[in-house]
Amino acid sequence: MIIQKSTQPRIGSFDPESYSFGDHFIDHMIVCEYQDGKWGEVKLMPYGPLSFSPANMAFNYGQACFEGMKAYKDKDGEVYLFRPEKNFERINKSAARLAMPEIPKEVFIDGLKALVDVDRAWIPYGEGKSLYIRPLIFATEEALKARVSHKYMFAIVASPAKSYYTAPVSVKISDYYSRAASGGVGFAKAAGNYAASFYPTKLANQEGYEQVIWTDDTTHENFEESGTMNVFVRIGDTIYTPKTSEKILDGVTRDSFINLAKRRGIEVVIGDVKVKDVVDAYRNETLKEVWGVGTAVVTSVFEAIGYKDEKLILPKLEFEDSYALTLQRDLVAIQTNQAEDPFGWRVKVERHVLEGA
Repeated sequence: MIIQKSTQPRIGSFDPESYSFGDHFIDHMIVCEYQDGKWGEVKLMPYGPLSFSPANMAFNYGQACFEGMKAYKDKDGEVYLFRPEKNFERINKSAARLAMPEIPKEVFIDGLKALVDVDRAWIPYGEGKSLYIRPLIFATEEALKARVSHKYMFAIVASPAKSYYTAPVSVKISDYYSRAASGGVGFAKAAGNYAASFYPTKLANQEGYEQVIWTDDTTHENFEESGTMNVFVRIGDTIYTPKTSEKILDGVTRDSFINLAKRRGIEVVIGDVKVKDVVDAYRNETLKEVWGVGTAVVTSVFEAIGYKDEKLILPKLEFEDSYALTLQRDLVAIQTNQAEDPFGWRVKVERHVLEGA
């Protein structure tokens, strides 16, 4: 690994009590380039702009994917990653679907640990706080040709994070727009998936909703995801969540919630979640909770669901009665080293010579 530490670190000007999600970046980044059929050496370097031509093939043909993950600091100042192997596996699954070269494990994992180690001072400690980490792969060849690129870049950048949503949100069930289609790239964290979601979300915003519940592209009868999150529904004392497929992202937080629920003895049903069943449960007062989960948000509890021209107001549960909030607490306790980790999810970032940049 080539290491170039910043000579003008900005950590001294960062206020850990006053910042918003995703708009401050740590002092360093990881960069690794691919050409001539192989990945080069990993570089840890000062964070800053990179120079690209407008003819960059990523801009023109959309070969770009990314991951979202976090590092956490405990009360003793030790730093932990959460299930990084899952993110490594998923970014390569995304890359393969977009005809991009897969990242070697040592490039991804070693680069990730080195970056978090050198900038551990940027990781805020406290409730809801973490370091949001964004590994990404994108084409870099300069060519206006509709084909796969011959050059790529892998990079990792990171930003101090706090709670994404601080209050329950309202969501609108989509009965026209879809997030993904069969045979498409819905299971991948392709950059274009997010661009395509912005317009329908904007329309929902105009109706007073913060997010969209995406439904299937053929019948619009089944829940798929919500916004950029996997979705969970609680009817009675049972949790329902859509099964992953080529249209639904295999979320790390989703998988963690399922395992934590089963550990508590809560029944989890993975399969089709029909809009009709959810609405019927609302009408007969057995619908208890609906929520979304994801790395950035952890848990977003829904207070209302827009269905056609109706707004279904969900019950307001006390913390101890809410499966969503109970499972969130269980997850965060593991992530922040406040509880035992029976699953082996927590990965400590050891202190090395990189510390103190």
